[in-house]
Order: sequence, then structure tokens, then C-alpha cells
Amino acid sequence: MSVVNIVNAASPLKAFLEGVSIEVMPRTAAKIDDFKPLLAPGSRVYVAHIEGTPIDEMVATAKRLSADGFEAMPHFPARIISDQAMLEDWIKRYAGEAGVSSALVLAGGLAKPEGTFDSSMQLLETGLFEKHGYKRLHVAGHPEGNADIDPKGSTELVDAALDWKQAYAKKTGTEMAIATQFAFDATPVIDWADRLKARGITLPIHVGVAGPAKLQTLIKYAVACGVGPSLGVLQKRAKDLTKLLKPFEPTEVLTALATHKAEHPGSLIAQAHVFPLGGIRASADWIAEKTA
Repeated sequence: MSVVNIVNAASPLKAFLEGVSIEVMPRTAAKIDDFKPLLAPGSRVYVAHIEGTPIDEMVATAKRLSADGFEAMPHFPARIISDQAMLEDWIKRYAGEAGVSSALVLAGGLAKPEGTFDSSMQLLETGLFEKHGYKRLHVAGHPEGNADIDPKGSTELVDAALDWKQAYAKKTGTEMAIATQFAFDATPVIDWADRLKARGITLPIHVGVAGPAKLQTLIKYAVACGVGPSLGVLQKRAKDLTKLLKPFEPTEVLTALATHKAEHPGSLIAQAHVFPLGGIRASADWIAEKTA
């Protein structure tokens, strides 16, 4: 990187964080008295649906966020939805009770489906999201591969799935983007985005990063979620005792992504999505500091 680019790195980062989204769960959202002082008006807030969370709590959280002026985007994990009746019930409740018109549609982390759905494509094929007025649907992206989908280490199936989802978005007029698993190194994300573009994918990519958190916490989540080669960034940092007790922040990886985006405006990489693994307030404070 040139001296000029290093000096200007802060500016691309601020621009890259415009429209940044964040994720909450009902149990973590319940600990926040008021989101309005923490998040920019109109922020997109994903509502993560962890197995076992009652749908009543999910809908109540989405309703609260919508009432506060945020764009609530609940998760629809295919493998915890028992059948089409349950799917339609969830879709209708979010729309009717919480004013939701966008969702993150994904397979979910279960090894064995609880019902008839195994993939996000099966949820989309029902046509229920269009039927009930959902305009924006995000799908999952895996810059470092997905062993659940391609257990032999290839990208054949996950690439074909993105081809299908892009065709679906074009056919239905749905506004679609790819939301990725969190990563700690920009290089695999950039290489993946370039490969998708060369393949003919045009969907914008919202890159997931972990918000400020203790290193031990991030390593635990990274291993559990199957984060790939970029896990080495954390492992290398863990060897430095002077950094071990300091919270890890996503500044470095996002600055690299922001600089790449500024230098390559045609990149599919569009914006950032923050997983607040160290707490919502810590992530919100970090975002506020970098966008001030």
C-alpha cells in the first residue's frame, strides 16, 4: 500500500461503514433499554433466530426495532422450520405485527433438519415471501467455504446455490444481497468476491465482521462457526501476550476492505455487517467512533 493510501485509509473506512448493519438476539436486545442512542436512524438490524427461541420473542423484538425506526430483518433458518404452515405463519406474523418486509433466509446451523426444509432455496421456492410483500431478502455467503454444503472442500454446490438465488431475485424482482459469515482477514473475502464476479454474480456483498470482543471469546465463536483460514489472524494475535488481554477490534480488516473498495469501485463488496460478539454496546460505540 502506498503512503498516500495509508494516509487516506481512515476516509474509505468511514464511507464503508455508511449503512452498516448489526445483529441482535431477543435475549441480548432485552438488555438494551433504548436502541435509538446507540444506532444510526434507520439502521438495518438482523434478528438472529437461535434454535429454541420462541417465535413470540422474535416477533416482539422485530416489532420493537421497527417501532423505533430501524429496519428489522429477522432470520429464517430453514432447518428449524418444521413445515410450510410454520413458515407462512412466521412470515405473516412478522409482516402483520412488526411491519417487516425484509429477511435473511438461510439454511441454519443444524446438521439434521427438524422438518421438511433443508436449504434456503426450498424456503424461497414456496413463493411465500413474495405473497406477503417481502421486498428485500438476504442470503448467506461463505468466503472461506462451507463444510456443511461442500464437505470435500470444493465450492461447487455453494456456487451453484448463489447462481440459483441470483436467478430467483431477477425473476421475482427481489432486492437481494449476500451477507457473509464473520472473517478476520480481508484477503480471502476479496479473492472470493473477485471469483464470484468473474462467475457472473452481481449481488452486493455485505461482509460480516466481529465487533470488539475479548480474543478468547472470538476464538471460541470462530471455531464453533467454522471460520476458515482467517482464524489464523486471531491465533497469531493470541501468541502476543501484550495483545492477549486487549479487546480485538475489526478496524484492520475493515480498513483493508474499505481501501480495496475505494480502489476498486466495481467490487461486489458493498458494506459491513457487525456481529456484536462482545456486546451490542461495545459494537455500537466502535461504530460511532469510526463514523464520527
